[in-house]
Amino acid sequence: MTEVDRETERIIAGTLLAAVPGSSVQGEELSPDALTPDTRSPTPGLIWIVDPLDGTTNFLHRFPYYAVSIGAVLDGVPIVGVVRHVPPGIRYHAVRGGGAWQDGARLAVSRVAEPKHALIGTGFPFKYVHLLPRYQRQFAAVMSRAAGVRRPGSAALDLCDVAAGRYDGFWELVLAPWDVAAGTLMVREAGGRVTGLLGEDDVIRHGPIVAGNPAIHAWLLGVLEEGARG
Repeated sequence: MTEVDRETERIIAGTLLAAVPGSSVQGEELSPDALTPDTRSPTPGLIWIVDPLDGTTNFLHRFPYYAVSIGAVLDGVPIVGVVRHVPPGIRYHAVRGGGAWQDGARLAVSRVAEPKHALIGTGFPFKYVHLLPRYQRQFAAVMSRAAGVRRPGSAALDLCDVAAGRYDGFWELVLAPWDVAAGTLMVREAGGRVTGLLGEDDVIRHGPIVAGNPAIHAWLLGVLEEGARG
């Protein structure tokens, strides 16, 4: 995390708390232990889950794929998500029951059903070396069957790309709540599925995530399990 992340998070947190008194903010700098796997019960009330700069390495290298991500969770249920793709100025937003949108256009996941025609996004577990053998097996299993695999380096935007139908599916082994709080709602409101590796719906925590249109999501769950077994 850079000073840019920290200062941006402080500004966003101050703005949100002033706008909605009584709410709380969770983010990488403000609450690094928030919503860990040990926190199984939903925290009551309205919580803003903030990633002030998703894709920090891209930002530092002037690679134009990074975003600001804000998700609102009420009594454990994601209700609002906003992702700003900063370099082109594109805004994605979703409201529970109100659809997912890119600027003024409503989003829908793709209809691709055959893996050989599917473009899949992923993220590398670069901080978790012990997971690399498992991930490499999964990567090989997906790559050998799909049309292609991409890794641009911002999970928030990857999930928006699933919602927009540019990716047909996405998976990553280790993500934090602030990486996925907004994007998860985006995919679901666009007609897609987002779960953990075992198909569980609770993904606003530290752990793996699998997303996609319904057909490719189901295929990914199976092929990732196969890859994990080796």
